[in-house]
Amino acid sequence: MVKMNCVVVDDEVMGRKLLEENIKQIPFLHLVGSCSNAFEATEVLKKERVDLLFLDIQMPGLLGTSFLTTLTHKPLVIFVTAYANYAVESYNLDAVDYLMKPVSLDRFLLSANKAYALFLPKSDTQTKEDFFFVNVEYSLVRISIPQITHIEGLKDYVKIYIEGERHPILTKQTMKSVEAKVIPHGFMRVHKSYIVNLAKIESIKQHRIKMGHFEITVSESYIGELMERLNASKLG
Repeated sequence: MVKMNCVVVDDEVMGRKLLEENIKQIPFLHLVGSCSNAFEATEVLKKERVDLLFLDIQMPGLLGTSFLTTLTHKPLVIFVTAYANYAVESYNLDAVDYLMKPVSLDRFLLSANKAYALFLPKSDTQTKEDFFFVNVEYSLVRISIPQITHIEGLKDYVKIYIEGERHPILTKQTMKSVEAKVIPHGFMRVHKSYIVNLAKIESIKQHRIKMGHFEITVSESYIGELMERLNASKLG
């Protein structure tokens, strides 16, 4: 497995420790530096190959957003902050994600998966299998990822909705495990209970996605990224 070298930059000791603990639990992340400010991070960047920054914004001396603009060769960046008012600026800086403190492990994993999908060479992402199997009533059922419209989480179960099928597939899986399989294929979590296939969205109005006869609510914390992703898709 190819690992991403990452650096934590946060002036709060507890903030750094929480990020370090989360990084330790993800096999494809490798921590090469933990810094209390942008100046320490600059020194690490001079010495190490850094693929991903977990970057706080409100720091003494130099804001994380300002620090990022000083870098000639920018790693992938996930902003981690207690302030919501920098979200638009972070997307203008092409951040992978914008995490609000305190960050849960599942939300952290989602961001890490997105960064990893961007980090992998195109040949690796292109050869990713576009299907997976789930256990349904003691049988293994093949799921074609491009045919999924959306996924709904129900505690230890998920409902997988397939285009053209009247009923969803119910399987005992966690959202986290299914999410890891579909995120590299153009899917995005838009709510704690929903993951959607961006290519299947018909319309969005007042934070509600329309997909066929389904309407899915988009959480406030995801709407900015969703609009950014959809705009990028249109441009592409």
